[in-house]
Amino acid sequence: MSLKIIDNTKFNFLKQKRKALIISSFVIIISFFSLMIQGLNYGIDFSSGYIIQLEFDKDVKVENIKKNFSNNMAENSIVQYYGSQKEVIIKLQESDSYDQNNINDFLSKVLDNYNYKIQKLDFVGSQIGSELRTKGEWAMLVALISILVYIGFRFEFLYGIGAILALIHDVLITVGIFSILQLQFDLTVLSALLAVIGYSLNDTIVVYDRIRENATIMHSDQPEKILNRSINQTLSRTLITSLTTLFVLFSLLIFGGIAVEYFSIAMIIGVLVGTFSSIYIAGASLFFLRVLEKSDEH
Repeated sequence: MSLKIIDNTKFNFLKQKRKALIISSFVIIISFFSLMIQGLNYGIDFSSGYIIQLEFDKDVKVENIKKNFSNNMAENSIVQYYGSQKEVIIKLQESDSYDQNNINDFLSKVLDNYNYKIQKLDFVGSQIGSELRTKGEWAMLVALISILVYIGFRFEFLYGIGAILALIHDVLITVGIFSILQLQFDLTVLSALLAVIGYSLNDTIVVYDRIRENATIMHSDQPEKILNRSINQTLSRTLITSLTTLFVLFSLLIFGGIAVEYFSIAMIIGVLVGTFSSIYIAGASLFFLRVLEKSDEH
């Protein structure tokens, strides 16, 4: 399936490679400084706090409960339904307003107009949050190394380097935007990052497959011509996949509620940046690595 309006395009993407790299470098530098200066706004999963499951005697509105917590010095609380509109999950970050000794009193104060039962009340300590954060970082590192090995075997090592550069580009910018905007970074965002890596990699492999195929057919042509033709031939597939994915993600963001809000935002940023990197960064990295020139020598 393809869109006729973007079939047989002849855009000179490689002509814009330096502009694209300057834009990406600028965003990455800003992201890097934001991460160094203000860091990430870690959620309870990666910091510390309370996870509370409550059952009410009648249906409740999470917006009203959230407002009650915000009015009582718990602005960063997360409130979401759990199974039905009578049960909710509440996540509270650690605060001077409450601790493990008086959390029940704090709940009674905030929810004094409601009748409820506490089904579960767990405290996530900073040590557990730090351990989860470390395991998440290792998971991402292992994923990137595995991708490098896989592409190295399927294509060649320099193709793997090009793909890793594109993926690091996608992850850094996505995480950087979360840092700049101080959006909450939790386990759902980490899972979104891993999904973005898989999404972007799949798109990059499609482009690389066409580049390798055209390099065999057009081996006497200039590397820029081979790269441009390959990217243009896969452009409709790249854009259609991105647009349909974004349609689903925006629907999830609008109708999915707070439970998937940050996951959706991370995925939307990742898909947009991943589409850009598949078109510009992945191909440009092969040009600067002189992969096609090395292929001609063999």
